[in-house]
Amino acid sequence: MSAPIVFCTPSGLVVQQDDAWIHLKETRLDALFQQEDPALWLDAQVREGSRVDAPAVLGAPIQNQEVWASGVTYLRSRNARMEESKDAGGGTFYDRVYDADRPEIFFKATPHRVFGTGTALRLRADAKWNVPEPELALALNTSGRIFGYTIGNDLSSRDIEGENPLYLPQAKVWSHCCGLGPGLVVCPPLPASTEIAITILRGGAPVFEGRTALDQMKRTPLELAEWLWRDNSFPAGCYLLTGTGVVPPNEFTLAGGDEIRISIQGLGTLVNFIA
Repeated sequence: MSAPIVFCTPSGLVVQQDDAWIHLKETRLDALFQQEDPALWLDAQVREGSRVDAPAVLGAPIQNQEVWASGVTYLRSRNARMEESKDAGGGTFYDRVYDADRPEIFFKATPHRVFGTGTALRLRADAKWNVPEPELALALNTSGRIFGYTIGNDLSSRDIEGENPLYLPQAKVWSHCCGLGPGLVVCPPLPASTEIAITILRGGAPVFEGRTALDQMKRTPLELAEWLWRDNSFPAGCYLLTGTGVVPPNEFTLAGGDEIRISIQGLGTLVNFIA
């Protein structure tokens, strides 16, 4: 039996498992995150649900979860951050955090800033160098346990962060700044060989493609989750983006109309457009 995938739809929660689509009686995604054993609870919900057709519209798999993020978890990300901030003298910050015990963890988005597959994200009007960051997103229940995964698109304004590392919140958080989806896969830990791939289309033609794998991360998902939970609490659980290992070249920036396709083995493909 395949791992269940939870989707948020206009009619409530729908789970895909094998070839079946099951509409759940429970309509709150928060209820899944609030379980001590989300997989066991979801299994019971599926058995009590009713079969439906595949939904035509999918929302982001989020209700009241905050989205947090990790930075400089891949060597490529460290190098990119150092390149973008070298004129501001911030390169050593990224070099040091890559090797430090404490990882870089920062707030990314509230639910109203998060959008699902097939929807548009937007760029900051005061930024000139914008890129997507394809990332594995961890689903953490209210006890801080990783119980599932989805795909994250962590839009970033590289010129703002590069000007001064203290501008990080402005380089990361704005309206329509985060893509999440297509669904939440409730499953055991993903293999370290799991690949992450991104393709950016402009006018229907690829302008950037790249890929990496989870085994290229310096830190483990469990380590990142443990640091996030230090002296913190999340009444509805949360998502944690785990950093990017795929960075477009310095001369690349996103433009209106671009299509961003992020795929992770076993999790599907998240598609966002730039408004």
